[in-house]
Amino acid sequence: MNFSFLSPVSETVLEIMQDLSMHALGSKVRIHSEKDGLPNLDGVSVAIIGVLEQRNSKTPDTYLHFNNVRNDFYNLFPGSWNTTIADLGDLKPGETVEDTYFALKETLSILINKKIIPIVLGGSQDLTYANYRAYDALMPMVNVVNVDACFDLGDASKSISDRSFVGKIILDEPYNLFNYAAIGYQTYFNSQEELDLIKKLYFEAYRLGDVSSNIRLVEPVMRDAHLVSIDLNAVKASEVSVSQQISPNGFDGKEICAIARYAGISNKLSSFGIYNYKVSINDSATSMLLAQMIWYFIEGLNGRVKDDDFSKDEEFQKFITLVEDQELIFFKSLITNRWWVEIPFLSTVNTKLKKHTLLPCTLQDYKDACNNIIPERWFKAFQKNSL
Repeated sequence: MNFSFLSPVSETVLEIMQDLSMHALGSKVRIHSEKDGLPNLDGVSVAIIGVLEQRNSKTPDTYLHFNNVRNDFYNLFPGSWNTTIADLGDLKPGETVEDTYFALKETLSILINKKIIPIVLGGSQDLTYANYRAYDALMPMVNVVNVDACFDLGDASKSISDRSFVGKIILDEPYNLFNYAAIGYQTYFNSQEELDLIKKLYFEAYRLGDVSSNIRLVEPVMRDAHLVSIDLNAVKASEVSVSQQISPNGFDGKEICAIARYAGISNKLSSFGIYNYKVSINDSATSMLLAQMIWYFIEGLNGRVKDDDFSKDEEFQKFITLVEDQELIFFKSLITNRWWVEIPFLSTVNTKLKKHTLLPCTLQDYKDACNNIIPERWFKAFQKNSL
């Protein structure tokens, strides 16, 4: 495996680690160091990678590094985990942003192909585009979830930025995007044209207020995601350091950690990123929050249960409803009590959609169908399938 793009974890971090408890995470993580080189990845489930690229950010950080995040994460104690974690160090900016994208794409593609989940720390959120492109040779269709106050659609005709990378994902070949879901958007940060485009493309969008009122809305969306990208600017100002503060409204620390945990629980998810981190010299609130988000993601990963096979009759129940002359078939796992609904094919030509026959849903979706109400997630997936 070629990980030549990666530089070791800072010696400053390694020196501090010498005083860690033997039970702390830092004593258990396999670390890329100057002395020992890259760690052995056999048996590794999760790999942390810092990416110092931010040239396409609207608000770059002059002193970007992840030493504080690593210090805080290494000082935490693991749960009852069976996950082996590696820290592969940092990917430094290439001569051009495109060089950085290429290096990140190649690195993530190798890890995902080895069933190792990369946790990407950024850097500007346009790095999500490189993460998405890492799937080009791995799977035909990809579901992307963006936890953000903004849709990040932007103007795809202009140069890519951390506010326009989703537009590039939609329009650039190869066309591998099946679904895009925005979680926690704030209406006043998004134009009406972007809102209209989200609806036109049958993508999903969940307002901050709705998610904060019912955090469980996130679970079925995450269960269907391959890639999750979190913009730290989605966190409200009172929860983070001064340099990180963007808006008085946003997710609080408990909510953003719950969202990270839901991402980890998803059996389908194979890459996870947290972006737009800003270093603060006098306030470690943001670095600790990011460390705890990573912790909760891994906690979720350790809670994964394979419950969507449906090949054994004793492990699920099947329910059939009729809504507006449309037959909806629901499946309930008897292992976890989670729900799915079947999406019928309208075409046998588009083989890219074969992995999207079952859509994660909720008990409420089934109840709505019983009351002759078509579940919104089902309707959008059905419409995309018919395009």
